[in-house]
Amino acid sequence: MITDNHLLIFAREPVLGRVKTRLAADIGPEAALATYCELLALTAAAVQAAQVPATVWLAEAPAPTALGAPSSTARPEWPGLPWRVQPVTGSLGERMAHAFAEAFAAGASHVVVIGTDCPGLTADLLRQAFEQLATHDLVVGPAADGGYYLLGMNELYASLFANKQWSTDTVLLATLADAEHLGLCVAQLPTLADVDSAADLAAWRAGR
Repeated sequence: MITDNHLLIFAREPVLGRVKTRLAADIGPEAALATYCELLALTAAAVQAAQVPATVWLAEAPAPTALGAPSSTARPEWPGLPWRVQPVTGSLGERMAHAFAEAFAAGASHVVVIGTDCPGLTADLLRQAFEQLATHDLVVGPAADGGYYLLGMNELYASLFANKQWSTDTVLLATLADAEHLGLCVAQLPTLADVDSAADLAAWRAGR
C-alpha cells in the first residue's frame, strides 16, 4: 500500500558475478559479493529503523529457486517489503522516473529514491529527507563522487532524469542545474561516500 511518504530502493539480488562489477574488477567477485551483502544489510537496517513505507525495485528478476520454481514473494534481504522489477530497457534515469511515476500514481505525496552503495546512509537521514520535502520541492543527498545517494520530490520532474551521463561525476551538478532551471527549492543533505571501487572500500574500512 502506498502512503503519503514512500521510499524507493533500487537494488540487486546478491548473486555472484551480478553485483558490484567495478569493485569486483579490483578485489574479485567473491569479495565484491561479500561487500555488497554488507552494504545491503546496512541499507536494510536503516530503512527498517526509519519506519518509512518502501518498495524495493530490483534491477533484474529474481533467480528461480533450486527446484526451478518461481522465487518466493518475500525477498530475504528485505523482510516485510514489497518488491518490483525495474523495466528491462531504458537508462537508470528512465527506470527511476518510472518508479517515481508509479508511486505518485498510487497516491504518494513525497517520494524518495536511494540505492544500496552508501554505508553512511542512516535512518535519521531518511527521516530528514522526508521532513525537508514538507518545505522544499526537492531534496538531494550528494555523493562524494559527484553523483547522489538520495533524491526526493513531491511530484515527478522528468527532466531531472533526462540527458544525464549516469555513473559519472557530472550527475549531481547536472541535476542541480536542471532544478535551478525549473525554479525548484532544493534542500541538500550531508555529502556521503559511495563504495564503488577498491579505493572507496579502503577509505570506508579505514574510517569505521
